Amino acid sequence: MSDLKIRGVVPPVVVPDTPDHELDVPSFERLINYMIEAGVDGLFFLGSSGEVVFSTDERRDQVVREAVRIVDHRVPVLVGIIDTETERVIEHGKRALALGADALVATAPFYALGGPVEVEEHFRCLHEALDAPIFAYDIPVCVHTKLGWKMLAKLGAEGVLAGVKDSSGDDISFRYLCQENEKLGHPLQLLTGHEIVVDGAYLSGADGSVPGLANVEPTGYVRMWKAAEAGDWATVKAEQDKLNELSHIFDVTTGVTGYAGGVGAFKTALWLMGIFDSNTMPRPVKALEGENVEAIAKVLRDCGLL
Repeated sequence: MSDLKIRGVVPPVVVPDTPDHELDVPSFERLINYMIEAGVDGLFFLGSSGEVVFSTDERRDQVVREAVRIVDHRVPVLVGIIDTETERVIEHGKRALALGADALVATAPFYALGGPVEVEEHFRCLHEALDAPIFAYDIPVCVHTKLGWKMLAKLGAEGVLAGVKDSSGDDISFRYLCQENEKLGHPLQLLTGHEIVVDGAYLSGADGSVPGLANVEPTGYVRMWKAAEAGDWATVKAEQDKLNELSHIFDVTTGVTGYAGGVGAFKTALWLMGIFDSNTMPRPVKALEGENVEAIAKVLRDCGLL
């Protein structure tokens, strides 16, 4: 799979929990099938939306094992191997590949923070140890390191990295990376994780998107990608505008922040839509309830999803 090219819509899959905090396999299967039947081009498991940092090694293995079984080669399976430092990331990568992952996604190291030299060496170590396409996950809000576009382009040109999943919020850096990637012959597959401005990323030259909101409404993102491929930019913008109305599930809640309000909104929407059996969150995060659930239900009704 070293020549695997990931393009299009690759949602970061939300993981359903039972009320006693076990993996809810039937709900997981419904969600995966819902997105594949909508026409997504791949699925990313154990990312930020996929509870990777809440998961024990055993839970990670269970998620990957079930994901590979359910997907059954219908689309590529990307797996997050996120951890504090290089050796632990390599361990996660080897297990994910043994379980059937097609590509791996890794952040910069965190906790024992280094500089650009250490970050670059980290990705070189992953490339040497893991026989699979590796995507760099740029998410400085969580790991406190911004991946420089010049370094990413260099590692792409050298074959160390297969792509980048950009959740940096730095549109200038992403635009520069897109341009440099073209100059180098497009060695990297560039995916935006910013679901609210996917249209702008496509215009900049992105190869696809990793939108968390596609767990709730994948068809709009699929239509947007097809329109971008056809050069129909008016439709791209129109689809983005419609999806942005749905994205208000994030901001109609009160009294919650961070993971509780973001992934919590996804889980609550999927629960209301009958895809998940509950909106249970990983400990210590509390599930949304009461008026917050009603507020999300109203957004879903207004957008024709409930």
